[in-house]
Amino acid sequence: MDLNLLESAFEQDLIIAISQGIPLVKRPYAAIANDIGSTEALVIEGIQRLIQRGDIKRFGIVVRHRKLGYRANAMVVWDIADDRIVELGNQISRFDFVNLCYQRPRRLPDWPYNLFCMIHGRDRQDVLRQVELINKQFELFDNNHDILFSRRCFKQRGATFTRPNSPAIHQLEQTDQHG
Repeated sequence: MDLNLLESAFEQDLIIAISQGIPLVKRPYAAIANDIGSTEALVIEGIQRLIQRGDIKRFGIVVRHRKLGYRANAMVVWDIADDRIVELGNQISRFDFVNLCYQRPRRLPDWPYNLFCMIHGRDRQDVLRQVELINKQFELFDNNHDILFSRRCFKQRGATFTRPNSPAIHQLEQTDQHG
């Protein structure tokens, strides 16, 4: 995102502030407002406006599952009939152990899967039990599926923004190269 294209200095400040992470406090938007010299209401309105305009495509959290004790992570993929995929995706996404659940196009002939689901568990057996529960509850045993366990954990972080020509840009570039 080119910060110069935003409508105001307030929006630039807001983008930079939220790219550093949302504070883990009772009123995070009030804390952000305090940091950028604004009000909680204006911060909330500003984020909503940025999302509505499409300047922010996704707004969410990055969960570091391993730090929480979840050592087994798997992307489970199913080949689901097109007329059932929305219903099943909505139902599967309600499980507490499901982090992501979404549809993607099949890439035939090599990749017949169209429903993707990220599951986190304390260990591999935990994840396998959870997949078994989903397959049993929705009668998916006859559907082609695969369980793709993660082998390593990559650095997780959201996008980070600084003002153009800021000294912080050089520092970020150095961190990315060495961190």
